[in-house]
Amino acid sequence: MTYTEYCASLAGKRVAVLGIGVSNRPLIRLLCEAGAIVSAHDRKSAAALGDAVIAELKALGVKVCLGDTYLDDLDADIVFRSPSMRPDMPALAAAREKGAVVTSEMEAFFEVCPCPIIAITGSEGKTTTSSLIADMLTRAGYTCHLGGNIGHPLLADTPDMTPNDYAVVELSSFQLMSMSKTAHIAVITNVTPNHLDIHRGMQEYIDAKKQVFLAQSPADRVVLNLDNDITRGFAADAKAAAFWFSRKEIPENGCYLKDDVIWYAENGISEQIMPRREIFLRGLHNVENYMAAIAALHGIVPVAVMAETARNFEGVEHRIEFVRELHGVRYYNDSIASAPTRVIAGLKSFEEPIVLIAGGYDKQIPFEPLAPVIVERVKALILCGHTADKIRAVVEACPGYDPKKLPITTYSSFSNAVNAAQNAAAPGDVVMLSPACAAFDMFDNFMHRGRVFKELVRGLE
Repeated sequence: MTYTEYCASLAGKRVAVLGIGVSNRPLIRLLCEAGAIVSAHDRKSAAALGDAVIAELKALGVKVCLGDTYLDDLDADIVFRSPSMRPDMPALAAAREKGAVVTSEMEAFFEVCPCPIIAITGSEGKTTTSSLIADMLTRAGYTCHLGGNIGHPLLADTPDMTPNDYAVVELSSFQLMSMSKTAHIAVITNVTPNHLDIHRGMQEYIDAKKQVFLAQSPADRVVLNLDNDITRGFAADAKAAAFWFSRKEIPENGCYLKDDVIWYAENGISEQIMPRREIFLRGLHNVENYMAAIAALHGIVPVAVMAETARNFEGVEHRIEFVRELHGVRYYNDSIASAPTRVIAGLKSFEEPIVLIAGGYDKQIPFEPLAPVIVERVKALILCGHTADKIRAVVEACPGYDPKKLPITTYSSFSNAVNAAQNAAAPGDVVMLSPACAAFDMFDNFMHRGRVFKELVRGLE
C-alpha cells in the first residue's frame, strides 16, 4: 500500500491516538489532514500537557480525553497505541472486541515505507548503532531517514522518501511485540534482562526482540551478536542470511576483532577495516556497535566511509557523553544506562578512578552482576533514588568489598548527589552518572535526567 492510498483509507474513520507526546503529534496532524475523526487520549492533565498543545488539538477539531479515565469507553475504528503500551492491555483488548484495528505509528510506517528499511533493536547499543548506520549511509551519499524509538516518528515523513533512500529505524521490544512486517536488514545488538517491570518474564522479552527478523525472506539480512548467548541462538529461527559480529570469534560471515584490528569476513575471506585505536568513541561496547553497523552495511557503504565515520562520530547524547572538565575532573553523562549490563560496559570504558552516581526507578532487574565491577573500578559510590538501598546491599555483600576503599553514600536529592560526587573526586578522576535504573522515580525519562545532570555539572564551581 502506498502512503497516498493509506491516507485515503483513513477518511471518515474514527481514529483514537493514545498518548499526546511529541512523537504522536505529527501523527495526529496527519490523521486530521487525511479526513479522519480523531480523538487524542493521555493520562496527563491539560496543565501537564500545556496550553499550546491543547489549543492546537482543539484547532484541529480533535476530541481530547485526559486524566485517569482517558481510556474509558474507547470507541474507534482504528486505535494507535503508544509504543510504551502493552498491546494486550485490557482497554486495547476491549477495543478489539468492538471491532477496532489496534496498530501503531511504526506499524503503519512499515506498511507504506517506499524504501529499504534497516531496523535495529537490542537491550543496549541500539541508538548508537542506529546513529552510526545513518551516519555511514549519509557519508556514502544516500538520503537517510532516521527515526523510531530514537525519538523521531517517520510516518509523516513518508511523502519525502524515494525508493533509493534508506529508512533506519530503532525499535523497542514494546514496538516489536505486535509487529508483523519486517525490515530488509535487521540488527540485534544483544539481549540481556531489561524492562522486566513491564514484560511478563524474560521469555516474552526475548520473543519480542525476535519479531524484528522472523518475517524476513532469504533475500534479506539479519545481523546478530555472536558473543551473546541469546542472540547466538536466534540464527536457527532466521530465514534471512545471518551475519555476525564478535570480539571473541572469527565468523565465516560478518565482522570481528582480532589483534585490536576490525575485520570483515564473507564466505571465509577477510578484509581489514581499521585499527580499533582509531575509533573516536570509548569502550569495547562501542567497538561492538561499529562492528554491528559494518556487518549490516558492508557491500552498501564503502569501507573507507565506514572508517571515516568511526574516526569522526562523536556519539549520541546521554551515552557516555562528555559534559565538562573542572579542576582536573572529567564529568560524563551516561543517563541511558538504565540496566546493570550497560553500567558495566561504561565502567570498563575508563582506566581512571571513577566516582559513580547510580540508582533510580526499579525495573526488577538484579543488581548482583554489577557489584563486582563497582568494587573493582569505583572509588566512591553515590546513590540516589528508589533503588539506592538495593544497590548498596549487593555491593556491601560482594566478596572483596572494603568500606575504607569504597565509601557508599545515599542522598534523597539528586542535586546533593552531584555535589557529593564533586567532593569525592580528585584531579584525574572521572565522575559518571550511570544509574543502572530507569528515571521515572524522579524524572520524566532518561533524557530529562541527563539534561538535569548536565545543568547541575555546568553549574559547579
